[in-house]
Amino acid sequence: MPTIPELQETITACTRCPRLVEHRTTVAEKKRRMYLGWDYWGKPLPSFGDPEARLLIMGLAPAAHGGNRTGRMFTGDRSGDWVFGTLHRFGFASSPDSQSIDDGMTLSDAYITAALRCAPPANKPLPEELANCQTYLLAELDLLRRVRVVVALGKIGFDAYLGTMTPRGLELPSPRPEFGHNVDHTLIDGTVLIGSYHPSQQNTQTGRLTHPMFDAVFAKARTILSRS
Repeated sequence: MPTIPELQETITACTRCPRLVEHRTTVAEKKRRMYLGWDYWGKPLPSFGDPEARLLIMGLAPAAHGGNRTGRMFTGDRSGDWVFGTLHRFGFASSPDSQSIDDGMTLSDAYITAALRCAPPANKPLPEELANCQTYLLAELDLLRRVRVVVALGKIGFDAYLGTMTPRGLELPSPRPEFGHNVDHTLIDGTVLIGSYHPSQQNTQTGRLTHPMFDAVFAKARTILSRS
């Protein structure tokens, strides 16, 4: 079995999905005018956090000019401001401000991963691309042995985590858990899965997701962890 650093090296070298390879490299070459001085990451993103974490955050995919630019999940875009700001308020992150992979940010008792490791066109991954990335997620979950709470940001992340259960020899609850904001489900292995609306600009700017709503998810996660 590889170590977490070895797994991340494999992930960042992945070229399984031609559509994603083309998109992420094209974005990295063309850049946005405001980021012309940046040397874009332009590769699959590694996960980030504490390998002994009890809290796992499941995202969707890197943003084209966020993680695909900076090389760290939820870094360099407004979704990241929400994620790291909230993680910092609840004691999981060393800073509320995540800007680049060399800014000194650390996570404590938390680990961030995603259903997809490359920025997809229009933020819409294809089923076969998610299936390709599931291999890495399964390997990662085997290595993250202390996870007790999973916060899934968005329905795709929620479904991606549930999709790992059968391959890991775990029985899905019946009826199958349904996604809902701040709705939690205790799974067969005792892990608690909490759904959250994704902190995308579409959700945050329309008020579908507010700071108190997002805080409530992580307050619940912190309370659950305090009992374990």
